[in-house]
Amino acid sequence: MYRRFLYLALVASLAGSAVLPDAAAQRSGQSRKEFEGVGVERHLGDSVPTDLTFRNADGEPVSLGRYFDGETPVVLNLVYHDCPMLCGLMLSGITTTMQTLSWTPGQEYRVLTVSFNPRETPERARKQKDTYVKRFGRPEAAAGWHFLTGSEASIRALTDAVGFQYRWIADEQEYAHPTTIIFLSGSGTVTRYIYGMELPKGDFRKALVEASNGTVGNPVDQIAMYCFQFDPKKNTYTANAFNIMKLGSAVTVLILGVSLFVLWRRERDDLETSQRSTAESRKEGPPEPA
Repeated sequence: MYRRFLYLALVASLAGSAVLPDAAAQRSGQSRKEFEGVGVERHLGDSVPTDLTFRNADGEPVSLGRYFDGETPVVLNLVYHDCPMLCGLMLSGITTTMQTLSWTPGQEYRVLTVSFNPRETPERARKQKDTYVKRFGRPEAAAGWHFLTGSEASIRALTDAVGFQYRWIADEQEYAHPTTIIFLSGSGTVTRYIYGMELPKGDFRKALVEASNGTVGNPVDQIAMYCFQFDPKKNTYTANAFNIMKLGSAVTVLILGVSLFVLWRRERDDLETSQRSTAESRKEGPPEPA
């Protein structure tokens, strides 16, 4: 029991990390070997194989490609539903984050929750879907939040494509795995990884705008994407000082230009008014003597 507790505590502490430090493994009492090959290898710019077959929550065979229409961004989270800690926390976290947005799965974006445990069934996925869609509080999200299960071959092909590395720990009867949210373009290209169990609203929104190549969001979102860039070391979007300065300079020039134009128009209107008044006075002639 104590060893199990240490294992869970260690995995939780590494939820936002792509690698397992040797020192952490030694301090926890866990074998470094148990976590070899566990982490995330970022495959930014690569595409997921859309010809893979999974089963949806109704048990129907579905091609992964049906969820990519070329435009709508897709949020991919890899979990296993019998996970004793991390996966439930991550699903709860992403649900909370999505609740803060006015956007809804099935409208501005889609969500794919894929189990990497080939022993899990569509029935198990259906229960999880019902639970989290109900918690999300918008029934219409069921049309855009998909819970998939699949064969070992399909799962491995997908996880390898996105660099998600996990391992079955026989002694614990659990998987060692990272936690990350993966953002994909509408054509299935990997655009962003954000680690952790709950994403800040701003980062989630920016990642969706980025994955959609600007088709999702409003002009303010476009400005935000210009002024911020993702910092992998900090695992968040940070201000791009150079772009902010350029934008500030452009706004300053625009304001000056508009101000000068308004002043020029006003002076021209005053001059035209004065000229018309002079011309009318000349037409009327000198005043008659009393």
